[in-house]
Amino acid sequence: MFDAALRRLLDPSLDRIGAEMARAGISANSVTATGFAIGLCAVPALALGLTGLAVACIALNRLLDGLDGPVARHAGASDLGGFLDIVADFIFYSAVPFGLALADPGTNALAGAFLIFSFVGSGSSFLAYAAIAAKRGLHSSARGRKSFYYLGGLLEGAETIVFLLFIAAFPHWFAPAAWIFGALCWLSTAGRVAIAVQSFRR
Repeated sequence: MFDAALRRLLDPSLDRIGAEMARAGISANSVTATGFAIGLCAVPALALGLTGLAVACIALNRLLDGLDGPVARHAGASDLGGFLDIVADFIFYSAVPFGLALADPGTNALAGAFLIFSFVGSGSSFLAYAAIAAKRGLHSSARGRKSFYYLGGLLEGAETIVFLLFIAAFPHWFAPAAWIFGALCWLSTAGRVAIAVQSFRR
């Protein structure tokens, strides 16, 4: 919901850093892969109750995710890079609730399953819209320059980052937070389906 406004605020700084990284010979795909590996380290950290380490892994993952696009624009964007970026994002999003479910299966497993179930609805509606939009030649840069059509919703990247950091920092709140956030994901999915009906019915 806030991604477009935040992109206008953050993009100039991220672009400058990305340009410096590209000049240093760092590839966008290496930034994506490094961020993904660091993000997955949050799973054992959460499972073992290492809260500070988990928060640091999530924060660094999101920072590198914000930098791989600017690096690609300065070093040379590719379809492979766009593919790797979105795949890494969705796996990472589901990895965090999985780590918390491992930490306390009795309390967190059902809420974690519902949250991942909700992520599938949100992610599939997002990617399906992007695929059809590409087929129809539609473009949007409201949330920054992307490799595909980026359809917004009630919950976008900014809200998801805040949520992931919250549940990592306060794992005892995970179950109620997961039910609430998961329900909001379904509202976001319903909104995207409604937009698709209006956009693609002909």
